[in-house]
Amino acid sequence: MSHQSLVAFLPAQLFEQLHADWQEVLNPLRQSIEKIEKHLLTVNTSPQLEQVLRSLTHPIEKTRVVIVGQDPYPTLGHAHGLAFSVDQSVKTLPPTLRNIFIELASDIGIERSLGDLSDWSEKGVLLLNRILSVEVGKSMSHSKLGWQEITNAVAQELGRHNVVAILWGNYAGELSSYFRPDWVVQSVHPSPLSAYRGFFGSKPFSTANEILMRNGIAPINW
Repeated sequence: MSHQSLVAFLPAQLFEQLHADWQEVLNPLRQSIEKIEKHLLTVNTSPQLEQVLRSLTHPIEKTRVVIVGQDPYPTLGHAHGLAFSVDQSVKTLPPTLRNIFIELASDIGIERSLGDLSDWSEKGVLLLNRILSVEVGKSMSHSKLGWQEITNAVAQELGRHNVVAILWGNYAGELSSYFRPDWVVQSVHPSPLSAYRGFFGSKPFSTANEILMRNGIAPINW
């Protein structure tokens, strides 16, 4: 984004990205969101500023599953506001996403090559990072901005609804207490650094659907 575009991107735009449901939930934290936004205006951010809160643009009642990760891909052009997903223009998938697709195929037999997970988002899967932005090229660079307070509030609200929480990695695991234990599917992160220590074989997709169906809720068509 050019400097002129950044200047034109007025304060409060992040909050305006939110669905009305999430605006109501996060209104007590509006000042915190605007404080984060002021910092994002000063750096090259991934995802682009207008996509930072994209995961929270659907009605809460349509959410059946939330998948929580760590922070966005730091590679320029990869992240687009949905955790683990990449823009359609990305042809070489990040290793973490490739591992997710390996487990998807192993778990429920679905082969997938397109890295844009927007269709999951449309089907009621909230793809949420624990930390919602990163400086391009610098993983975890926004871990001290205060995003955790925001995503705590998101998890707390989702925990009040019939939402299955798929939590991948230690950062995501911090949110487990907001959900009923029998609605949580938890494992290590799908990163190549940890995937072989409990992600592969964890069957998150079929397990989430089993929880939904056991409670009379339609499964996700992954």
